[in-house]
Amino acid sequence: MSEMGRSVIDEIDLLLDNARLRDELEPYVDDSLCESTGGRMPLRVENEYLASMLAWERAPAMPIAQWFNPPLALPPPDSLDDQTLHDVLWRTIRELHAAKIVLECTDHLSDRRLYTLIYRDILPSCEKKVDLPRNYLHWRCLDDADDETWLRYYASPVERRRWQEEFDVDPPPSEDPPFPRQMPTRS
Repeated sequence: MSEMGRSVIDEIDLLLDNARLRDELEPYVDDSLCESTGGRMPLRVENEYLASMLAWERAPAMPIAQWFNPPLALPPPDSLDDQTLHDVLWRTIRELHAAKIVLECTDHLSDRRLYTLIYRDILPSCEKKVDLPRNYLHWRCLDDADDETWLRYYASPVERRRWQEEFDVDPPPSEDPPFPRQMPTRS
């Protein structure tokens, strides 16, 4: 088969996949789907986008602890001495990463506070488990309303300047976080 013939067949396959994905998504979305994707991205990219939307719609929402088999259960933070807590924390961080959960903005938290956050807030949190190869759940270990900590430890100079211009207040001094970690990132 000629190069041109293969290209036409590939394009037809992409169009058929696009139509199938749109049909399967129809019960979940309104007419804005046509407007939001049509013609602005290559068909292969659009199909990946539509497939991710379909995976999101079909994904079960469940506590993160239930994403594991058996479910991930941690001992209470106050039952662990510092060294044991440190070891369990890092084992848990690796397990979360293996389940495509990335923890961000952790360097302002001591091991005990980070462990407590995982135990109290992350593991019981109901989230959609979207099973796609490039999909990760990014958990920001910082309260959205905590501008002080974000500005002090995580905001870039540009973000600090924008914040200062928006609120007409000097941000807190920028500092290195007290508990720097080499956390696993999105692979």
